[in-house]
Amino acid sequence: MKKILIILFALYALPGISQKPVPAYKPGEWLKFRIHYGFLNASYATLHLTSETLNNVPVYHVVGEGKTTGFASIFFKVDDTYESYFGRKDGKPHRFVRKIDEGGYTKDIEIDFDYEKKKAILKDNKNGTQKDIPVHNDIQDLISASYFLRSAYDLDHFKEGESIDLDLLFDDDGVFQFKLKYLGKEIIRTKFGKVECLKFRPLVQSGRVFKEKESLTLWVSNDLNKIPIRIKADLAVGSLKADLDGYNGLRNQFKIIMD
Repeated sequence: MKKILIILFALYALPGISQKPVPAYKPGEWLKFRIHYGFLNASYATLHLTSETLNNVPVYHVVGEGKTTGFASIFFKVDDTYESYFGRKDGKPHRFVRKIDEGGYTKDIEIDFDYEKKKAILKDNKNGTQKDIPVHNDIQDLISASYFLRSAYDLDHFKEGESIDLDLLFDDDGVFQFKLKYLGKEIIRTKFGKVECLKFRPLVQSGRVFKEKESLTLWVSNDLNKIPIRIKADLAVGSLKADLDGYNGLRNQFKIIMD
């Protein structure tokens, strides 16, 4: 459950080639996802975007929350919160927060980015420790990366099989490279109707959680919003699916194909 929530929050937007003239989001946007594990309705996850000021810098503030519900919570309780503060003009992350409780496994981490000193200050509030991590100007955190890519790029000239790399700082493990491969277009049926989607394959590490390196598939709306519509994952044990379950405050029209 932990891994799919991380990926859901991270893959909120997709990259392309040329700059997009129309913004993809606005303050007040809210998305809700229903996550299934096998036949169980395992949990819900939400993303909410607002506009704030942090240390005199105009920023967007995103809060992502994920919780198990119903029968699934009897077996494994998840209560996760992820937050990102990123610049309204340049999309650079200024603060990242991760507070999780997953079956008793907890973390409470804050990361502040200092671009003048080319470092990120990571505070582990649970263990009372702090350390500096070297970063560059194009670094992104787990949440800000998706909004940055979603707003800055389109896919008009992207070809099937092409992929993009992005450096992310997520945790005390340091910077890692995220890769995403474009698979083409596909129409899928949702609770809102048929939606034309752009299909992607995030390349993930095989082993403990996922069956193979390419066990994840992601569909996002092929419109100006580029919101996640569906995620499927083949796990080491079982399978998992997340579907868009609700939305509000979209910047652009959500395109639904009428039968």
